[in-house]
Amino acid sequence: MMTMVLPLEAKQPNPLMPETAEIIFGFVFLILLAIAFAKFVVPRFEKAYADRTAAIEGGMEQAKQAQAEAKAALDKYNAQLAEARQEAAKIREDAREQGAQIIAEMREQANAEAERIVTHARAQIDAERAQAVASLRSEVGSMATTLAGRIVGESLEDEARQRRTVERFLDELEQSESARQAVGTDG
Repeated sequence: MMTMVLPLEAKQPNPLMPETAEIIFGFVFLILLAIAFAKFVVPRFEKAYADRTAAIEGGMEQAKQAQAEAKAALDKYNAQLAEARQEAAKIREDAREQGAQIIAEMREQANAEAERIVTHARAQIDAERAQAVASLRSEVGSMATTLAGRIVGESLEDEARQRRTVERFLDELEQSESARQAVGTDG
């Protein structure tokens, strides 16, 4: 078998291998496309990437700042709450002290009023007693003079004498009563 050799001109192109002009044209086009891509598209991607990074970092920074503000607000709230609790405790303590003071003042007033009433009652009793003693003296004196007049048989009409006699009798009676009381308290 014989193989047939074809002249070079008649050689058929390889479908898998492109022609040299196409390779050069493709290579130039690829370089132009890379330059255009590097000049126009890559900066936009980098800008978008930078903007997105800044937005994310800014969002994170804002979140940190918001968290710090929230913590500061919480601390402030807790401080105000603690202050309010202290103030409430102070108000309660003041109210207790005022209540105790009012109770003490009311007791003092009640004691003073009771003492005034007792003093007034004693004075009234002393006045009534003095009045009763005076009334009894008068009646006892009148009865004594009448009785003495019956016993003696003569009328003791002389008022001055009658008074002296009654006064002397009542004084002796009071002295003997005082002496009995003094002996009763000593024994």
